[in-house]
Amino acid sequence: MVAFGKKLKERQIPEWQGYYINYKLMKKKVKQYANQIEAGALDRRHVLKDFSRMLDKQIETIVLFMLEQQGLLATRIAQLNEQKDAIQEERDLSKISELREAYRAVAQDLLKLLFFVEMNAIGLRKILKKFDKRFGYEFTDDYVTTRANHPYSQLQGIFKHVGLGAVVGAISRNLADLQDLRGSYLSIYDQPPLSLEDPVVDLMQSAVDRLTNSTNLLNFLGQHALIMHDELPSPAEEHIDDQSYHFMPLLLNLVNTFLYMVNTYIIVPTADDYSMSLGAAATVCGIVIGSMAVAQIFSSVYFSAWSNKSYFRPLIFSSMVLFVGNLMYALAYDLNSISVLLLGRLFCGFGSSRAVNRRYISDCVPLKIRMQASAAFVSASALGMACGPALAGFLQTNFKIYGITFNQNTLPGWVMALGWLMYLVWLWISFREPAHETETNQDRQESSAEHDKVEKGLVQPLLLTSVENEDGDGDEECDKSEESSEDSHRPANSLVAAYRLLTPSVKVQLLIYFMLKYAMEILLSESSVVTTYYFGWTTSTVSIFLACLGLTVLPVNIIVGSYISNMYQDRQILLAAEIVVFLGILFSFQFIIPYSVPQYVCSGLIMFVSAEVLEGVNLSLLSRVMSSRLSRGTYNGGLLSTEAGTIARVIADATITLAGYLGESKLLNITLVPSLVICMVSIVATCFTFNSLY
Repeated sequence: MVAFGKKLKERQIPEWQGYYINYKLMKKKVKQYANQIEAGALDRRHVLKDFSRMLDKQIETIVLFMLEQQGLLATRIAQLNEQKDAIQEERDLSKISELREAYRAVAQDLLKLLFFVEMNAIGLRKILKKFDKRFGYEFTDDYVTTRANHPYSQLQGIFKHVGLGAVVGAISRNLADLQDLRGSYLSIYDQPPLSLEDPVVDLMQSAVDRLTNSTNLLNFLGQHALIMHDELPSPAEEHIDDQSYHFMPLLLNLVNTFLYMVNTYIIVPTADDYSMSLGAAATVCGIVIGSMAVAQIFSSVYFSAWSNKSYFRPLIFSSMVLFVGNLMYALAYDLNSISVLLLGRLFCGFGSSRAVNRRYISDCVPLKIRMQASAAFVSASALGMACGPALAGFLQTNFKIYGITFNQNTLPGWVMALGWLMYLVWLWISFREPAHETETNQDRQESSAEHDKVEKGLVQPLLLTSVENEDGDGDEECDKSEESSEDSHRPANSLVAAYRLLTPSVKVQLLIYFMLKYAMEILLSESSVVTTYYFGWTTSTVSIFLACLGLTVLPVNIIVGSYISNMYQDRQILLAAEIVVFLGILFSFQFIIPYSVPQYVCSGLIMFVSAEVLEGVNLSLLSRVMSSRLSRGTYNGGLLSTEAGTIARVIADATITLAGYLGESKLLNITLVPSLVICMVSIVATCFTFNSLY
């Protein structure tokens, strides 16, 4: 988002300069439209018509050039195929090697073309977004719909790139044929697929994946984690990441995420009973559950800052603190101390290293598998959320060893303490600390020349920088407003600086995230008290109910990510999900006496599932509308969303405890009122910023 025009100018291939989108001109035109409309010299209809005509001309230039280059590549491949047929019978290794290099040379030029199309696609999306933001129109919807669905659509040439995919397939197939010197018995179409140990194939596939950028399950889950990426990543950086990447540290981060979510929710079914056994009211369970979130507000910041220097040490510290916290939670029963219980949960919150987990995936996982890693992060969280209450349901026993009590209240603490101790040992033995950004940058500077030689030009086409613009086009003034100095590229260095980077649409998305986390925490944290009061449910029944809610997370994300998001825009799904959450909250109120199990279960399911849909779409939109300065550093977008959600959980748990003083009979309705009000406010705010959500 920041200084895209500058990136475009720097990364243009010099000999193709005349075929890129004229981003400067388009920006100037948008500014001129605004001034002319303000002065009354133009009307809305004229602006839309003129801007559409200019976009059509830009797209036509791009597509015709792309088709020309595509044809040249296809001709070269056809000629190489003829040579391959001639020499394959000879089994001449030197000629086969030369032919492989010829195919790789075609692949290098294809990479240039893929990057050309990618930059133009991003430029088109950005200028459309800028136009709608400036004028408040829904121009993008109309333009994309009318062009993309037309039988003579040129826009599809940029966003569908079917021909380019065929060229990628042709090169990959022929390289696969030449890889087996015994003959062409293997194919890229075989199952399981043939693995090609050729960096150019990986680079092509990575470029196609970035260019596709379509909404699918993997992207949806990955954006659910709000692990932000630069829009124009450097393939050289991707290659260097590959050299230092190891799977075991990633696995350990995912296991950490899973265990922490289990730790968070394993106490929910028994927190009210534990509180009463220590002489407190059942509704004090809100404070017991929420104390972990209180500590997480602070731990997220220092863990995020700590991860600038190390990943291993924060994870070690986190595991030790969580081990101690769970021991305190388990021993509080025999010590008959609610204070020790709360301190134990606070310690668990101080051990929350989710900021480190996110940061590791964002900084240390190679770009080509980062989306898979992000999706795994979300899946680990969802699985932990389901396993926590389910595990609590199996811990229904009561015995003593050396005067220490083991029952349904204390066993969650003992089990998690053992789990964190085992994880700590595994972490100590297996984790490999990756090089950090400062070290990596220094290494890159020292070895850049050598790296260029090794790559033999495979990456160079994607990193070409254009010569200085010798034609004074008078656009520098236009650039200065959005392409500032290097300070505009630096990450925010404080929460205040991060807050200043938040646009109204980002603030609304954070409000929505706050709302859905508040509503979900109310539902989950008070479930044990409410169901015991109204229905007489046992701990096992509550555990089954909560586990079933948790198990809906992945199926819902599969449906939304694979189907619904391909049929509707994210902002449309967002608004619809907010309305369904509102209806779920409304249906949860006790209007009818007696309050029935079907009403509670159905309303809870509607609220929870729609909130899960809302969370995925909300974070997906956040990853697109948030400033790229918040994609890195201590005070990043992931930290802001985590803080918003954590504060919501703290307030929700405090609301449950305070409402409990009015009696359990009023608890349900009183706690649902704030959820309903916040949901209504978020729906209104979404409507006001609807046109800016792309």
